[in-house]
Amino acid sequence: MRILVFGKTGQVATELALQADVTSLGRDAADLSDPAACATAIDTGDWDAVINAAAYTAVDKAEEEEALAQIINADAPAAMARAAAARAIPFLHISTDYVFDGTGTDPWRVSDPNAPQNAYGRTKLAGEEAVRAAGGQHAILRTSWVFSAHGNNFVKTMLRLSESRDALSVVDDQIGGPTPAAAIAGALLEMAQQMKTDPAKGGTHHFGGTPPVSWAGFAREIFAQANRPVTVTGIPTADYPTPAARPLNSRMDGTALETDFDIAQPDWKAGLHDVLKTLKDTK
Repeated sequence: MRILVFGKTGQVATELALQADVTSLGRDAADLSDPAACATAIDTGDWDAVINAAAYTAVDKAEEEEALAQIINADAPAAMARAAAARAIPFLHISTDYVFDGTGTDPWRVSDPNAPQNAYGRTKLAGEEAVRAAGGQHAILRTSWVFSAHGNNFVKTMLRLSESRDALSVVDDQIGGPTPAAAIAGALLEMAQQMKTDPAKGGTHHFGGTPPVSWAGFAREIFAQANRPVTVTGIPTADYPTPAARPLNSRMDGTALETDFDIAQPDWKAGLHDVLKTLKDTK
């Protein structure tokens, strides 16, 4: 398949390039702050599918730069989706659990009402709405807590801190599903293939690691698998204030994805094992 990927250095974009022969566009080739340039990139190629794996993801900074985040997370995907729709090309877009209010303890279903609690979530929801409004064949994949051997993420931060500290305090009342970027990439490629074969396929879906865990629990598993003697003390979110509100509940219900695409939710512990092995092998 001839797949165009927006994004080149991000975690999922990197994994897409490792798993398939895709055409990846970095900021130099398609700057998401220029939506028209993104549409042109689609118009000037012959593609079987387009995947948007790029976004404004600086959650706290978005509180000050919501206008820029809106362009990158909403206006650019809107332009991409319209260009893809005009040429009947399947368009796949990554979104987030931040489109929900983060309350309760039940896993979020696709049909649950949206109520983002910060600027990042608002701009990502606007992007979803714009993709749907474009009217073409599309899939929106909401995910959470992405990690990999690439870029900046929680796993690499914990490993870095463990090099100089033997005790850490980590938030213990935010519960979610750490999701390997490799698994997200694999899911997107499978979805793209099925959507190309069956024009009726698409829609909004959830893809998050299982089983649910807190950030503190995730940290403990990182140190256990990495054989790092670090003591993790769980603390409430209130003890770790951030500019942007964080959801306490990031659990995701992936039933629809398994039903529609036969893609199961990933085991994050197995994914963590693979990431740690990659980091060790590339030292």
